[in-house]
Amino acid sequence: MTPGTPGTAGTPDGAADGPSKNGTARAPRSGGANGAAANGDAGTEAAGTEAAAKGAASTAGATAWKRPAPSLTTDTARPEGGGRAAPGDAPAPARQWPLLTVLGLAGLGLLVVGTDAFPQSFRVGTMLVGAALLVGAALRRVLPSVGMLAVRSRFTDMITYGVMGGLIVLLALMVQPAPWLKIPFLEDILHLTVT
Repeated sequence: MTPGTPGTAGTPDGAADGPSKNGTARAPRSGGANGAAANGDAGTEAAGTEAAAKGAASTAGATAWKRPAPSLTTDTARPEGGGRAAPGDAPAPARQWPLLTVLGLAGLGLLVVGTDAFPQSFRVGTMLVGAALLVGAALRRVLPSVGMLAVRSRFTDMITYGVMGGLIVLLALMVQPAPWLKIPFLEDILHLTVT
């Protein structure tokens, strides 16, 4: 270790005269009666005050050294609960089963809409897509780790998945012709905005 670095016998508090890492002068940390004793004086208060005044005068324009901010971000923090949903030795699909469950249910809904196999398939398929997001919100709430289903914080993910899923299901129930759910005040609002 070199003199003037923290933890050395010469300056236990890390204070050293001279330039710091960024080239500015550092202020000595000894002052008052302690500074007088460090300078070899008998501990008189007048000598300590004089030493403190000298130190302050020599570093009048000095600023405290701060660590510079990084110019390039090299990593991002993993979202809360973003760890594996299964042990590390499990195959990749098993580790990401929550995300695959949500994607599978949404894909099934899109398949139902795309094939148009029965009269209300557009409504049922759209409800499956909304239900997939609601399942994602529920999984995000109850599981400690959901893998890649975790995008933001747990609270934000739950709100986002839940609101989007609920709105998709609600709109699927209210879509024309012959809606399965009628909410009068929403119909009035829609008529006022359209007409």
